[in-house]
Amino acid sequence: MSDDTQLNETLAAIDAADDADALEAIRVAALGKKGWVSALLKTLGGMSPEERQVEGPKIQGTRAAVADAISAKKQALDDAELEARLASERLDLTLPAPEKPSGSIHPVSRVMEELAEIFADLGFTVATGPEIEDDWHNFTALNMAETHPARAMHDTFYFPDKDAEGRAMLLRTHTSPVQIRSMVENGAPVRLIAPGRVYRSDSDATHTPMFHQIEGLVIDKDIHLGHLKWTLETFLKAFFETEDIVLRLRPSYFPFTEPSVEVDVGYRKEGNRRVVGGNGDDPGHDWMELLGSGMINARVLEFAGLDAGKWQGFAFGVGVDRLAMLKYGMDDLRAFFDGDVRWLDHYGFDPLAVPTLSSGVGERA
Repeated sequence: MSDDTQLNETLAAIDAADDADALEAIRVAALGKKGWVSALLKTLGGMSPEERQVEGPKIQGTRAAVADAISAKKQALDDAELEARLASERLDLTLPAPEKPSGSIHPVSRVMEELAEIFADLGFTVATGPEIEDDWHNFTALNMAETHPARAMHDTFYFPDKDAEGRAMLLRTHTSPVQIRSMVENGAPVRLIAPGRVYRSDSDATHTPMFHQIEGLVIDKDIHLGHLKWTLETFLKAFFETEDIVLRLRPSYFPFTEPSVEVDVGYRKEGNRRVVGGNGDDPGHDWMELLGSGMINARVLEFAGLDAGKWQGFAFGVGVDRLAMLKYGMDDLRAFFDGDVRWLDHYGFDPLAVPTLSSGVGERA
């Protein structure tokens, strides 16, 4: 069979291909490692320079003709598929709205509502602050000087420009600056939670460049570590809707708290899901690190303009997205931000259902 005949047959087959699989088979037969065009290219090595000058452009032209035809056909098939989808997924906007709203509340938004309900019952207020922060509020006021090694733990997004006072500007890496601003503006006593978006340069199944965090702060007289433990136990019992909560506090280090403790919670495995509850030392149970906390460092109180000899307090921080994953059995944090309607339909909440402690903060409609 001559090369021209084979080219014509291939172009005809491409034109007749009715789906992507058929088109891919033709591509492999022609341009694959063992395809007939690839075989022609290999013959150039055995030709004389004069022959290559004549045959080389012909073979390359054949290859280009096949590749261009495949590309054009693929685009035509994609366009036809899109047209078919648009025709089948048509929405008549003149129809009356459904009696029940078709939208849903995102799990992160729902967990934010749950947390606000729980901590409001404990006397906490909700505080917010800017997501674009300055270096002083985000690091320095939290006992992290410019040379402090703890800054290396935060993969920070910096802006090229500085503020009017010459301070570096950045996307906040935690909601702790809200605590600083609240203490500076309102003094003490303080009892607040600071939920919101935070940003760090990290991305995998359990980390995203933007995620949600909630931090709590209590400043008053004669506050001690026992108050912190009670608050966390009460919060977790209400959030996971079980009295079977056992916490383990381990010494740790955070520059803005002293002493600092990592908080582990007991859990058991049910299939691939971790279910919070039980003593982690019991058979079939284990410990899972859940959040960081500690007593406010005296230097942080001084940066905020408070007398460390008069006021004491504690703080804690936990990822809202992680709480949602644990409570509702999700396994990939990236799905939170994909915008997949099927995922939202499965994990979303009725927009008219409001979490309350009396009816259960985790009730799904």
